[in-house]
Amino acid sequence: MVSKLDYLNILKALNEIPFGVGRNLLINFLQGKKNPSIDKNRLHTKASYGSLAYEKEELNALIDNLLLNNLIRMAAMNENRFWKLLELTPKGEVEIRNPTLHKRKLAFNFKENKTKITKEDKKSFKAFGELLTKFNDAQKKAIICPNKHILCIAGAGSGKTTVLTKRIEFLVKYSSVDPSKILAITFTRKARQEMLKRLSIHPLLSIVRVETFNSFCEKILRKHNNLLYDKPIHVINYGDKLRIISRALSKLKMSMDAANYIYFTAAQRRGKTDEQLANIFMNDCFFLRDYFKFKNKELTKSSFETTNGDHERCVNMIVSICKFIDEYMQEHGLRDFADQLLDAIALFEQHKELIPEFEHVLIDEYQDVNSTQIKLIDLFNPANLFCVGDPRQSIYGWRGSNIRYILKFEDKYADCEIITLTKNYRSTKHIVELINKSIRCMGLADLDSSIAGKKDIRLLDFKSEATEYEFVAQTILASNLPRNELFVLARTNRQLNELSLILSQRGIKHIMRSDEMRKSVVAGEGDVTLATIHAIKGLEADTVFVVGCHGVNFPCKGSEHPVIEMVKVQEYDKEEEERRLFYVAMSRAKNRLYLSYSGKKPTNFITEGMLKVINHEAVAPQEKLKTKIISSSDSADLLESLKSWRRTRSIEQGIPAYIVLQNKTLQELAQKTPTNLGELEDIYGFGKVKLKKYGKEVLELVNGHS
Repeated sequence: MVSKLDYLNILKALNEIPFGVGRNLLINFLQGKKNPSIDKNRLHTKASYGSLAYEKEELNALIDNLLLNNLIRMAAMNENRFWKLLELTPKGEVEIRNPTLHKRKLAFNFKENKTKITKEDKKSFKAFGELLTKFNDAQKKAIICPNKHILCIAGAGSGKTTVLTKRIEFLVKYSSVDPSKILAITFTRKARQEMLKRLSIHPLLSIVRVETFNSFCEKILRKHNNLLYDKPIHVINYGDKLRIISRALSKLKMSMDAANYIYFTAAQRRGKTDEQLANIFMNDCFFLRDYFKFKNKELTKSSFETTNGDHERCVNMIVSICKFIDEYMQEHGLRDFADQLLDAIALFEQHKELIPEFEHVLIDEYQDVNSTQIKLIDLFNPANLFCVGDPRQSIYGWRGSNIRYILKFEDKYADCEIITLTKNYRSTKHIVELINKSIRCMGLADLDSSIAGKKDIRLLDFKSEATEYEFVAQTILASNLPRNELFVLARTNRQLNELSLILSQRGIKHIMRSDEMRKSVVAGEGDVTLATIHAIKGLEADTVFVVGCHGVNFPCKGSEHPVIEMVKVQEYDKEEEERRLFYVAMSRAKNRLYLSYSGKKPTNFITEGMLKVINHEAVAPQEKLKTKIISSSDSADLLESLKSWRRTRSIEQGIPAYIVLQNKTLQELAQKTPTNLGELEDIYGFGKVKLKKYGKEVLELVNGHS
């Protein structure tokens, strides 16, 4: 079992060894093994020699985590640029003196306790019987709990939006709270619209203020513009951003293509359109400006870690552009999200009489708040604060959100009540069991599914990405589900573009969603949603495909946001956040989940415990992973599953489906359901060759339906 501070031994080892070392030499050194380099350089005399008696896989995982969090890096040898050596970064040197990485892990910071339901609670539930009829006990407590400070930890699919809106109904209709004294805050326009829709059922509830942080600040600043500004100020839009970036580049005598060439590596440019590159570049520039504004720090060249001339050239360009953005926006009376939040805080600090008095403030997605948003909430200083969130789904640390606010809620509000919603109403018990095991190492409470359902989880290994994507396309074409009940999730924009091309070629209508854009690729209603995982959070579908489930994507070794990786201040564990991202992807699925990969080993995020759920048996991680389909015993369902299996084999082998097995063979299999090889040999079309090639797989599939 790896200790929470063991990573420091690796940093100390790299600090002690007087030259750059390869991964294998470092692992041998840490394990206390001898090899010629260790003997020749007398490394066995160093204090860190033999300091970590772990298996190679465990040490590799620790090294990967340090690489992801920029505490160590790979550097090329001067005489051989293809031979990469490990070395400490300046950030790693600081970490040795002042360790912080271990403090960012959920398992070391938060222990989730089961909600206690007292006799008094049950009496209260009875008193509000009509209001609470449809809810479980934990939800009931969250809706009517009288505590002034409440944190509701709401797991995936646990009905958090329903609970939030129902609590507002309880406050207004049963506790006589003035609806104008209630403020509900969420993060997205879509979430706000959904809450408004649910509250519109009653005239009194429609008076309640439901805002995003952005919409609240925009309204207050528009109302009091003259108190802060000497001219009218307008909210920046997409067109404004494009115009500003264009003028900034013009001032630098640089085209967008030239800027993209400096900003992105060849690998980062591959598979992306010029439009996507321009959008990522533009958004990163504005993001950096906001990031440093929120931190109340000046954006300068020294704010970044650069390791080569290309990095320095990139940083010089970005700093110049960000400075131009700031000057242009001030001159032309423009403000964006960061400006609005900071200006609203400044307004309230200068004019405390303008701070609205809310009796109740309710905050959604509390795991995503940043320090500036918390400052605004603190200025409200409401008598009652109700926060809903899920540490399992905290995936925006790279954008400045700080998971510590949800983890440390009890430290700030010692009198608080913490209520956990663990009943999942979205996914089958098999999918819930899988996602529980995916984040078991984080020390969070397991979710419990309310849906028995049939098991339909598949882990698929393909020879190439093209084959993998073709499987997705063919499975969609064969599906009878409404198209909006199908999600295809990818880790990167490059994967989205390649998937989109294949779907377009097959005439499959789809919508692409990413942080940079959302567009319908083929016109029409009821499209398949194709998305990056960050862009799909909060949504759900019957069937979810997660493609590219290998170690390059989970955790994502590369970055589509180059300069963000160079920012010196990072306050989260990137590996853990990437694991949570994988959890979020899988937890979108209601009934069917397809995890696929090609060309590489599957991600280490797929643990042995998860393999047991998928395969119904213990499978050693190093063994080849097998596809297994579990469905109901109905022969029609079995026939559909056999067809789906045949389609997978057809795509993998590049042969027509009927050559794998004929329709008549599948029909007979579904009707007779053979239980052993002898019975299988009697099935039409199953000669010795087919028996050897497909016999075991077909029996596993058929027996899974018995």
